[in-house]
Amino acid sequence: MPEPTKKEENEVLAPAPAPPPEEPNKEKEAGTAPAKEPNKEKEAGPAPAKEPSKEKEAGPAPAKEPNKEKEAGTSPGKDEEDASPPGALPPGLGSRALERKDSEWSIGEPPAGEEQDKQNANSQLSTLFVEKPQGGAVKVGENITFIAKVKAEDLLRKPTVKWFKGKWMDLASKAGKHLQLKETFERHSRVYTFEMQIIKAKENYAGNYRCEVTYKDKFDSCSFDLEVHESTGTTPNIDIRSAFKRSGEGQDDAGELDFSGLLKRREVKPQEEQPEVDVWELLKNAKPSEYEKIAFQYGITDLRGMLRRLKRMRRVEKKSAAFARILDPAYQVDKGGRVRFVVELADPKLEVKWYKNGQEIRPSTKYIFEHKGCERIMFINNCVLTDDSEYYVTAGDEKCSTELFVREPPVMVTKQLEDTKAYCGERVELECEVSEDDANVKWFKNGEEIVPGPKSRYHIRVEGKKHILVIDGATKADTAEYSVMTTGGQSSAKLSVDLKPLKILTPLTDQTVNLGKEICLKCEVSENITGKWTKNGLPVQETDHLKIVHKGRIHKLVIANALVEDEGDYVFTPDAYSVTLPAKVHVIDPPKINLDGLGADNTVTVIAGNKLRLEIPISGEPPPKAIWSRADKAIMEGSGRIRAENYPDSTTLVIDIAEKDDSGVYHINLKNEAGEAHASINIKVVDIPDPPVAPNVTDVGDDWCIMTWEPPLYDGGSPILGYFIERKKKQSSRWMRLNFDLCKETTFEPKKMIEGVAYEVRIFAVNAVGISKPSMPSKPFVPLAVTSPPTLLTVDSVTDTTVTMKWRPPDQIGAAGLDGYVLEYCFEGTDDWIVANTELIEKTKFTITGLPTDSRIFVRVKAVNAAGASEPKYYSQPILVKEIIEPPKIRIPRHLKQTYIRRVGEAINLVIPFQGKPRPELIWTKDGAPIDKNQINIRNSETDTIIFIRKAERSHSGKYDLQVKVEKFVETASIDIRVIDRPGPPQLVKIDDVWGENVALSWTPPRDNGNTAITGYTIQKADKKSMEWFTVIEHYHRTNATITELVIGNEYYFRVFAENMCGLSEDATMTKESAVIAKDGKIYKNPVYEDFDFSEAPMFTQPLVNTYAVAGYNATLNCSVRGNPKPKITWMKNKVAIIDDPRYRMFSNQGVCTLEIRKPSPYDGGTYCCKAVNDLGTVEIECKLEVKGGLSFCRLLLQGVPPNIIDSYLRDLHSSSPEEY
Repeated sequence: MPEPTKKEENEVLAPAPAPPPEEPNKEKEAGTAPAKEPNKEKEAGPAPAKEPSKEKEAGPAPAKEPNKEKEAGTSPGKDEEDASPPGALPPGLGSRALERKDSEWSIGEPPAGEEQDKQNANSQLSTLFVEKPQGGAVKVGENITFIAKVKAEDLLRKPTVKWFKGKWMDLASKAGKHLQLKETFERHSRVYTFEMQIIKAKENYAGNYRCEVTYKDKFDSCSFDLEVHESTGTTPNIDIRSAFKRSGEGQDDAGELDFSGLLKRREVKPQEEQPEVDVWELLKNAKPSEYEKIAFQYGITDLRGMLRRLKRMRRVEKKSAAFARILDPAYQVDKGGRVRFVVELADPKLEVKWYKNGQEIRPSTKYIFEHKGCERIMFINNCVLTDDSEYYVTAGDEKCSTELFVREPPVMVTKQLEDTKAYCGERVELECEVSEDDANVKWFKNGEEIVPGPKSRYHIRVEGKKHILVIDGATKADTAEYSVMTTGGQSSAKLSVDLKPLKILTPLTDQTVNLGKEICLKCEVSENITGKWTKNGLPVQETDHLKIVHKGRIHKLVIANALVEDEGDYVFTPDAYSVTLPAKVHVIDPPKINLDGLGADNTVTVIAGNKLRLEIPISGEPPPKAIWSRADKAIMEGSGRIRAENYPDSTTLVIDIAEKDDSGVYHINLKNEAGEAHASINIKVVDIPDPPVAPNVTDVGDDWCIMTWEPPLYDGGSPILGYFIERKKKQSSRWMRLNFDLCKETTFEPKKMIEGVAYEVRIFAVNAVGISKPSMPSKPFVPLAVTSPPTLLTVDSVTDTTVTMKWRPPDQIGAAGLDGYVLEYCFEGTDDWIVANTELIEKTKFTITGLPTDSRIFVRVKAVNAAGASEPKYYSQPILVKEIIEPPKIRIPRHLKQTYIRRVGEAINLVIPFQGKPRPELIWTKDGAPIDKNQINIRNSETDTIIFIRKAERSHSGKYDLQVKVEKFVETASIDIRVIDRPGPPQLVKIDDVWGENVALSWTPPRDNGNTAITGYTIQKADKKSMEWFTVIEHYHRTNATITELVIGNEYYFRVFAENMCGLSEDATMTKESAVIAKDGKIYKNPVYEDFDFSEAPMFTQPLVNTYAVAGYNATLNCSVRGNPKPKITWMKNKVAIIDDPRYRMFSNQGVCTLEIRKPSPYDGGTYCCKAVNDLGTVEIECKLEVKGGLSFCRLLLQGVPPNIIDSYLRDLHSSSPEEY
């Protein structure tokens, strides 16, 4: 086949407007032919088109498939026009084509791939729309509205919504009489509604629109299309570029920009013809700073697209060093034809290699290579579809490429389809023949292509040139016009499918079925057709419970387990026929009584006094009649205290106020046409138990007792679950609960009672109904306990026949007191204890007499009170009955190791302990002479000696010596005693000098210092006129002094007292002369002082502070206040004044106010306030007290203790000692 020339190719192609630019990664170079794959760019060059629907723009090379169209600076329009690059435009069409191109950019139509990317992206965004705008169609001149709704439940403010046309044009700035945007808010549903209304639509309004909604970090977008159809006539041509310019003055739409011009169909005013200007040539030759001016002048609004295209146009092809002439961009040949590729080399010595899809081509009968001078030629013979590929040739390091398109010849229909008639359910075959084997043939039904599939009734069978359309099980819906289409022709025929006459062989029959049995409705018709089942006029759906069976001509409806709901009128209707087969189903069920909720023995328990409403579920079809009875006496329906109430699905026994006599067996009888049912129910009326009898206290301890009781005679019809125990002091009226968990036994041991206080206890019986009334109180009892064992049992002395023991009283004596002691002993080697004293010993010392010498004894002592004898206290080792000589030893007390000083008249009582056995001999002396026993009393015992002087005198002062002698052993000790008295007055007081307001005095010490050192002097003065003495100086240590600040003109006397540790001397020595303070001519005026007003409103100088206290330990709150008159202090807790409450003590000393809270508990926590009031005002101050520890009110309440008992418990807790709880 001869090779087509470039001229022929250009003649075939028609110019088309340039498309909008794509993203940078999707651009194709201008003048490139489309590649076979989407990601391959090809250089532009002329090539013949294979099919109009597959043509490529920006170089007239055709695409192989429609879905592989590339923009390469072009996109197919509605009319599938071809496009040429700007350089290839025919003369005179450059500017117009450019104007259309710019207009299409402004409209913003995105390519199909870009729209798909947007939709995929939109599907991944967070959803804000509850209703998205849908695409629509409108006729020219009509209105259309697009609505978007956004849910506002999770939004704090109104979202932002924008409307776009195409890719970037925001329609908010284009609103006017052709475009209106509106938004509303529905408060009840909380939905924002956004509307965009296009008024008087025009054809160029069509395109892709987008709605975007944003709220904080959330985003949602939706794209939709608008189609505008022509109403009448054709649309006049519009200069798109002029639509983007401002309208002329004086027009209705003057002042509107860009999109407004597109939305209006204006009358095109005749303009003077101007010479065509190639805008791209102007741009290529202009400076970059002039691009914006040129674009504005010629109406180009997409500056980015303009710059991208200008950049591609400025790309200068490099001149090839290897090729003088390269391959054409594309070649086209018919299937079976021959194609010729030619290149011309610049150097004929270069080696040339040909490649197809990257693989080198070797010479063969199919591929023939020729050399003609510098030309290198490759022929491809007998081209087939597999030769449709990319080819390139290399020469040295350079290569050039092209693309070959192989076109198939058209396939013709040689045998036409024939009209056919058939019945429903039959197999239909439509047959035709084409001119080639295995040709591509498409089948259509009423103009829609038939796509066979695995589950489709349509099958296409190909037998060489025969193509057969097979329809399995034809239906009336298959009646249509069927056509077949090839690349070179088509054929059509009509198929008519009718119904066969239908006969009912077996009709449906009415059925009555027991509940739970199978229902089977069966019918048979003459044809194997489908049908529909209905129940009471509603379609029947197949479920696990209901099965619909269709086998050939037989139709069944099977219900495995019949229910009451399955009763009704059933109808089977064959499809496509007006025949119906009816049947009635009646379901019956014997009556049943459901007692599952009553337990195994069908017993119902009701509390006496309560209302019983016993509802028993029943079933049966038709609903049964229920009759209640008791002791062969029927219970009627009505308004009695005991009555029956009947309902379709239940029967109820009502007892308004249950009584003990209502207990018994009640019978239910049910009856309907399907049978009868009987049941019995035992009703038990229970009550609280009777109170138990008074408890008995069998044993008593120091703070405990053991009590027992008998169960109540009547348990209330319910087993006794346990008992509650309460106690109280005999003189009190408040009972205290002792156990919060039920006591299961009939014995209990109350604890934590106060020893010596009389108590009473009582019992409550508890069953499932409640708590009985309390029993009678027990007889009063007093907790008493024996004392603890005596302590410090020691041996005091031992002789040959006696042993003297001494001990200390018990640590714990208790309320029963201490009556005395019992001393017991036993000889070593025996267990017989002998009581040493016939009567109780009140003292803590006792001598055991009549013991054999050299024997060994064990000794123990017991304390005895009203509760009995305590545990014995044992001496740790046996005692040898034999006197032992112990050398004497005097233990002088520490305060007697230095001089013992006493005043005259005071008593002297000195106890000097000593040791020694046998009893030592004592000798007292004073200053080496025997003591006069008439003045000094000496009392001696076995362990100490006492020197006693009833009234000490100064003559009793001296050194006292004590001598203790045991046989040949002697011990001595000395004691210094000094008796002191007040000193005498100074001997002489005289005035040494007088000057100004000063007087100088001097004196001599007293003769008698009172047997102790003089510690100071006290000086007094007296005015001669009044002779009233005033102290001037105290505790003065010198024997001279200067008296200052005397009043001028007065005459003074002075006197001096001597002072020692006993005090001042009884008399004072006065000066014999007086001192006159002479006047020096000045008249002295006494100043006049006004009385100072000391009145002051109360004011806290030290506030209360928040305090934490420990439960059981006293707590104090302190503050200080001042004011005059003295304010009255009032303490408050939680705004309530504290008055006469024994738990609180209030003190006020020198303005310091104290509130003492005795043994607080958590109940005492709260806000305390101190209020001070006087005539001048009132002031308050608060603090918070938190008591930690103890049993809190909340904790007791959570344990189920009633609030009144908690309050009583806490109050009793505060009024008692810590040992009580």
